[in-house]
Amino acid sequence: MKKILIINGHQYYPFAEGKLNQALIDRATSMLGEEDFDIKTTVTENAYDVDEEVEKFRWADIVLLQTPLNWMGVTWSFKKYLDEVLTTGMMGKMSNGDGRTEEAPKKNYGLGGLLKGKYMMSVTANAPKEAFNDPNEKFFNGLSEDELLRPMHLNFKWFGLEPLKTFFAYDVMKNPEVDNDFVRFEKHIKEELIQKI
Repeated sequence: MKKILIINGHQYYPFAEGKLNQALIDRATSMLGEEDFDIKTTVTENAYDVDEEVEKFRWADIVLLQTPLNWMGVTWSFKKYLDEVLTTGMMGKMSNGDGRTEEAPKKNYGLGGLLKGKYMMSVTANAPKEAFNDPNEKFFNGLSEDELLRPMHLNFKWFGLEPLKTFFAYDVMKNPEVDNDFVRFEKHIKEELIQKI
């Protein structure tokens, strides 16, 4: 039985209540439950125990991170969660510090990870798909979605986790296509988590 930790990184705002992020989590939970995945969840804007969260990361074969894109990163409550949990885990439970040794103090920075699983990011964004991967779109200047999220990818690489393909729901506030997002998301979960794992 595969073990998955699903993290809801949404932060409530009156104009963004988190319904889409929760609906995506509900779909993933239903699909993975039908495939006999063992599922644990965390909602980062709610209270949590840091040591219990470290143990969830150690327990999981896969971590699914569901988050809105918030000022080109994650929400403040999700960032706080990551700061607290990853910092606690980095001194022996999730990584051996920063990976360097006394014998080679200038080598292998960031490569001390002790986790052996995979992670997948699922992101809801107000930006349209066309804003990415196009040097003529001047805000991102040709950046891909994963290039924008590079700090998050590096966080999980630090702990030894390997990436699965990122999912994006685009233009969710101004031009939402929620039904199409659900179809694409379910296909993504099937291909990345059910068929590959």
